[in-house]
Amino acid sequence: MFELIQSGGIMMFPIILSSILAVAIIIERFLALQVRKVVPQDDVERARKLASSTKLADAQVDELRNSSLLGRVLATGLESRELPRHIMKENVEEAGRHVVQELERYLPALGTIVTISPMMGLLGTVLGMIGVFSAINTAGVGNPQQMAGGISEALITTVAGLLVAIITLVFERYFKSKVDSYVATMEREAMRLIEIANSSRKVLPAAAGARPAGAAARPAAGTQPQRPGALAPERGGRVA
Repeated sequence: MFELIQSGGIMMFPIILSSILAVAIIIERFLALQVRKVVPQDDVERARKLASSTKLADAQVDELRNSSLLGRVLATGLESRELPRHIMKENVEEAGRHVVQELERYLPALGTIVTISPMMGLLGTVLGMIGVFSAINTAGVGNPQQMAGGISEALITTVAGLLVAIITLVFERYFKSKVDSYVATMEREAMRLIEIANSSRKVLPAAAGARPAGAAARPAAGTQPQRPGALAPERGGRVA
């Protein structure tokens, strides 16, 4: 293995460094983008209960915020539930943008590795071919061993660069699709939370101002309650 790397020339070292960096990012993203850390179902149910409750403690909101990335977005919505709907929605969207940046962390680095790895392999190919023509210029075509060394360097760096780029591209696309799925789930749950909070805010004032059922209407001031069966005298008639 070491001989293969050595025969690839100087460009094998940045290609290997890029592959190590790509593996580190892939492992980190696998650990960070777990469902229980991003969109756990427990946080969804907890946020809905808090949105429909009449009393909301700060400790409950902080616990929801620290539990997951989705909890961070929903906690922002719960803190703004007393505000108008459009302001609440703006606050949730702002928190969502920060969460998306957290989800996409290091993915641009993977994209950079996908782009530069074939280029480094191509550069190694060019350097190898330069070595071949230098050997031909020095010793002529009578020394095939020197020519084979330059051609080997060109082929090894090309294969290494393409291999790193292909593997990294597969994981980059996978992580991007996963992030898109998480973002869609967060948007859906955030909108549901806003609707629940608005519904609860409308119900509470209406219930507070409603008159208990069965309560009799009070008579107006200065009037006597009419007895059952009493009839008002006809207009214009005399009372005996």
